[in-house]
Amino acid sequence: MAVGDRPAERGEAVHPPVPDFAMVFDQAPAPFLLLTPDLVIVHANRARLEATATTLEQQVGRHLFEVFPANPDDPSADGLRNLRASLELARDTRCPQTMALQKYDIPVPGGGFEERFWSPRNVPVLDERGDVVLLLHRSDDITDYVRDREAARRAVADGQQWSERVQQVEGDLFERTRELEELNAELRRSGERERRTARRLAGLAAAASALATAETVPGVLEHLAQHGRAATGAEAVVVALREGAELALTFLGGEGPAATAPTARIPLTSDAPVALAARGRPVAAGEGCRWATSVPLPGAGELPAWAAMPLSTGGGEPLGSVAVGWAEPRPLEGDEVRLLEAFAAQCAQALERVRRLQDERRRAHATRTLAEALQRSLLTEPPQPDHLQIAVRYLPAAQEAQIGGDWYDAFLTRDGSTTIVIGDVTGHDKVAAAEMGQLRGVLRGVAQAVTDPPGKIMAVFDRALHRLGVSTLATAVLARVEQTPAQRASGTRTLRWSNAGHPPPLLVEPGRAPRLLEAPADLLLGLAPELDRGDHQAPLVPGATVLLYTDGLVERRDESLDTGLDRLLEAVADLAHLPLEEFVDALLERAVPEPGDDVAVVALRAHPEDRPRPDGAGRS
Repeated sequence: MAVGDRPAERGEAVHPPVPDFAMVFDQAPAPFLLLTPDLVIVHANRARLEATATTLEQQVGRHLFEVFPANPDDPSADGLRNLRASLELARDTRCPQTMALQKYDIPVPGGGFEERFWSPRNVPVLDERGDVVLLLHRSDDITDYVRDREAARRAVADGQQWSERVQQVEGDLFERTRELEELNAELRRSGERERRTARRLAGLAAAASALATAETVPGVLEHLAQHGRAATGAEAVVVALREGAELALTFLGGEGPAATAPTARIPLTSDAPVALAARGRPVAAGEGCRWATSVPLPGAGELPAWAAMPLSTGGGEPLGSVAVGWAEPRPLEGDEVRLLEAFAAQCAQALERVRRLQDERRRAHATRTLAEALQRSLLTEPPQPDHLQIAVRYLPAAQEAQIGGDWYDAFLTRDGSTTIVIGDVTGHDKVAAAEMGQLRGVLRGVAQAVTDPPGKIMAVFDRALHRLGVSTLATAVLARVEQTPAQRASGTRTLRWSNAGHPPPLLVEPGRAPRLLEAPADLLLGLAPELDRGDHQAPLVPGATVLLYTDGLVERRDESLDTGLDRLLEAVADLAHLPLEEFVDALLERAVPEPGDDVAVVALRAHPEDRPRPDGAGRS
């Protein structure tokens, strides 16, 4: 026995096979003929071919009365004329026509005609718009019956048995006619069910595609308002979501704008169909599931038939329920129930997905807020040394989940030098933000304790991180502004720096184009703490500006770093004439209008010794 043929176990649902109506048509015992509205033969079943002693090749594609012409030897016969009139009447009125007994002789092989008597019935086959696409012609051969009846009439005096024979033949004829009518009706019902199911499946597919794009609960409700009724064939859809001991109901129906927020609330213990379904019990039309009169949803109480399904994702309690309502009472058959179950499953999956998405967003926002608070608590206002001005900025990424380890620092060391730092811990999460805080604190401590050049400070810093068990990787630039007594007399200074795998500093001198200080960079911090690190230096004349920055200022997707650095040089050339604070703001607005990564910037400007700084800030 094949798997599909095994008997159903006790309690197991049995689904009948889908009938092959073409096979049913061909093997039906009654003679059937399919015609176009113009009476061209489309198909004949086996019984028809046997009754007329013809083949499909002799009939299909030819006009009915070309294949079965009138008998020229019987000019008084009116069977052909009557049949034509009945077929045309069925076509024009779209109503079945049952004809009286007809004498219609048929041609026989070898020539000539054979006398035949028929009981015809003509049925129009309609499409979805109600137009006639085919004519179904059944014509039972009752020649034997007519001959028996005539013989019975002639011999009626010979005994009662002939009368009984007549009654039996007439009863058989009536039963065959009734069977044909029932078969025709079932064919029409089956065709309509198939068309309705196809429309529902197309609507369900459209609803599933739309729900997959929703990112919020109101978005899910909006798509259900647009596609839910088409998917279910209903006049209204109600979504009931559990909120503690209550159900928040949203009525999606009517001609106005779709509701995307609850329009009523009922207790979860209510006897309304949505409450029963939200407690896990599907409620189908036909179970007395009129909408509870206590539910305050305008328009819902006017619909007499409802079906409600749980919104279940397969684990735990349902999220709520979804109900659909119809304008007329209706029984729900197996295919429609399964379609409603599939519709409810699509709704539940969409709601569960957007709820998870919203939870993730809330967690990401909380993490982002915490990390930003940590970063801002560490990224303090810089000092303003004598005749030096420092501006700092920290710009968080526009993407909510992108928090990271960018940092800056500026401080005075005990020998009077000004130190500025820019750094970036690898990663974009709260761990990176926490590690950034560690690195910033350790580096500031090392720079205060060690008065050596920046390269030595960075090497000591890297080894300290290794000994402290900080295994993160980071890039950084530590720069120191130094001034000897001789330089003080001339108003010049020296910029000395060490670079651990970070984008190069940028220097703008009065009257010259901006340039990158592209001395060879050392390895990232954390890769080889045992190695020494180098120093680089450049003169810092009065009016010069130094810019340190993290890679978020210059890096873009789908372009090289060189392109980003060229763009930065162009922007700095256009803006360097501005006061320092305005320069930094304008640079960020131009370079990163919507940052995809965190950006930290430190800008330092050397002012001439013989006049106060433009901002008038105090001295340190």
